[in-house]
Amino acid sequence: MKIYNTLTRQKEEFVPISGKKVGIYVCGPTVYNFIHIGNARPICVFDTLRRFLEYIGYDVTYVSNFTDVDDKIIRRANEEKVSPSEISEKYIAEFKKDAKGLNVREADIHPKVTENMDIIIDIIKTLVEKGYAYEKNGDVYFRTSKFEEYGKLSKMPLDDLKAGARIDVNDMKEDAMDFAVWKAAKENEPYWESPWGKGRPGWHIECSAMSAHYIGDTIDIHGGGQDLIFPHHENEIAQSECATGKPLAKYWMHNGYINIDNKKMSKSAGNFFTTRDVAEKYGYEPIRYIMISAHYRTPINYSIEIIESAKTSIERLYNCRDILERTAKTAPDGVISAEAEEIFKNRKQQFVDALSDDLNTADGLSAIFELVRELNTMALDENASKQQLEKGLAILIELSGILGLLYKRDEDEIPEEVLLLSAQRNDARKAKNFALADEIRGKIADLGFIIEETRQGTRIIKKK
Repeated sequence: MKIYNTLTRQKEEFVPISGKKVGIYVCGPTVYNFIHIGNARPICVFDTLRRFLEYIGYDVTYVSNFTDVDDKIIRRANEEKVSPSEISEKYIAEFKKDAKGLNVREADIHPKVTENMDIIIDIIKTLVEKGYAYEKNGDVYFRTSKFEEYGKLSKMPLDDLKAGARIDVNDMKEDAMDFAVWKAAKENEPYWESPWGKGRPGWHIECSAMSAHYIGDTIDIHGGGQDLIFPHHENEIAQSECATGKPLAKYWMHNGYINIDNKKMSKSAGNFFTTRDVAEKYGYEPIRYIMISAHYRTPINYSIEIIESAKTSIERLYNCRDILERTAKTAPDGVISAEAEEIFKNRKQQFVDALSDDLNTADGLSAIFELVRELNTMALDENASKQQLEKGLAILIELSGILGLLYKRDEDEIPEEVLLLSAQRNDARKAKNFALADEIRGKIADLGFIIEETRQGTRIIKKK
């Protein structure tokens, strides 16, 4: 497998640090609100990466944190007149609900900042002792000037970074580029005891501490959105590598932005959508589909037309699955034809080759839809065996599952009586007894179901 490494700006052969064991750390949400549609992309992208690595034989440890203490959480808590912990726990639960809807598997470890304060304080102490950090009036800052490689991930010249930095009024920083790793407590804010007094950690140091603690000083893959490259991941590198003397991550992966109708998403522009808002109208699976329908590094343009198209594409997958399931029940026993075996082999290889090339899910989807077309043809072949149809179905579910698709079942299963009537109707149509076919259609309607004829075969739909 090859991965595009943001650090080197090129595709590299993926070689884990320790044989078949892979450690992945993905920056999780700051839990003060529902996740927006842009937040859904890294969640889906790196879930797919995890699934694929496991599929090709790797043992993956997947860690994604919750930032559960932060200025935004405190501000939200003050607005709602509740404690910060109430806000963070509420939105952790809401995040998990959205993640489940998107068919995102839970991380092996979901560490919370508030539950890992000791290890965060320990890494800050190490930085202070080594001279990479300094204390001023209860705040602790990282000395960026002491890390010669600062800017190596973002590839931004140090002069440009300095030009974009600022020193706030009453700020005691030695340099505008220095950033806080510990913040002195303010009135009515949550705090923890530390060698520098009461306070709480800066955002960047949290991930440095938790990735090292739960995976190791050097992790295989560090992932997140493109917006995190600078300053978050740049600062993570500086802190971690100064503390341990080792590279923070071997590979860095970043997904592209989500635009709304070709415009950057923002609340001020009035084009801001939460994942929950979109899911309530269109369902979660079309959102997931959009997130993996393009290569993860390319920008995605979200629009009503695009999500409607996603719904149509997903429907093609489900139609194929349902047709195969129904057809296989009545198909004759027999062998799998050599032609079918070749199709199955080629489509699986096409899919694996696509995802092995820097997780190219767009080409992976193309392989699946080529398979769908071929499976629909098989389902119409009266000579196709039960074994052949079942194997084709299994491969469709297998490959779709790696992308996190095709995971829903109708809440209302089609009763056996309806399935039997549908089979009798198909027999009547083949015998050109259309009067009987229409009579059976009426019986099916009386039972609350509608018969639709599609190019892929008969479809049974429950009446709304």
